[in-house]
Amino acid sequence: MVDHFDAGIAVERIFFSTSDEATLNASDEAKQAHREDRHSFFLLERGKVTVEIDFQKFEIEPSSIVYMHPDQVHRILKLEDVTVAAWGINNENLHPEYLKLLESLTPAKPLVLDQETFSILSEAVSLSIKFAKRKNDKLYHSLLRDSCNGLVALVISQYLAFTKSTDTTSRFKLIADAFKSALESNFIRIKSPTVYAQQLNISTPYLNECVKVATGYSVSHHIQQRVILEAKRLLYHSDKSVKEISSELGYDDYPYFSRFFSKAAGMSPLAFRNKNRE
Repeated sequence: MVDHFDAGIAVERIFFSTSDEATLNASDEAKQAHREDRHSFFLLERGKVTVEIDFQKFEIEPSSIVYMHPDQVHRILKLEDVTVAAWGINNENLHPEYLKLLESLTPAKPLVLDQETFSILSEAVSLSIKFAKRKNDKLYHSLLRDSCNGLVALVISQYLAFTKSTDTTSRFKLIADAFKSALESNFIRIKSPTVYAQQLNISTPYLNECVKVATGYSVSHHIQQRVILEAKRLLYHSDKSVKEISSELGYDDYPYFSRFFSKAAGMSPLAFRNKNRE
């Protein structure tokens, strides 16, 4: 987003013109698969963007907000005369409550905002950019941190409103959400549905029933897909060998991991890496 991120917070408004060589060169860097070291937010104010986030392609138009977690691998596929308000904040500067909520929202798809909310966010970003320029203020960092957290809160509230309108709160959903939270923190170390059920103080069949009703998929499927997603991220974004990735994800038996990945992804780890780096 910016060249300097020393304070752990960044906010700016970015312009990309398809006729401008300098911005085209800058966009070429963004077209390489990468991760950020922060929670990143992008408010598309003008133009069109096609982006790939964790191997899913999204075509984004104005009045949309995009949130990306630091773990997510992404790249820009196409830009058309874009104006985007962008801000990023690391875990240390993010309000603990907001961090917990963002973890529960991940992965979050781009969200189209109503015009009033879009205008409020755009104006709030403009104010935060002005704060960011006041580096001589004695409480500069506090001002910048609080304004950025305010932007984050606005975005989270929109995602929560959208989630509430599309999901019915039930015991099944609450347990499924608790499982997914536990899975996110432990998928490398724990791959047994029984262990997750024990952590939640419920039986394995009941956990599986709740998750299946709430999501349509079994507990084992979610565990498998979370591991495969991380494997894809590492194959795509890093230069680590398949054997190193296997070990990092908790599989000491490299041939087993290779067969496991091939069955789930429909191709071998090396074939996936080569296909996505063409």
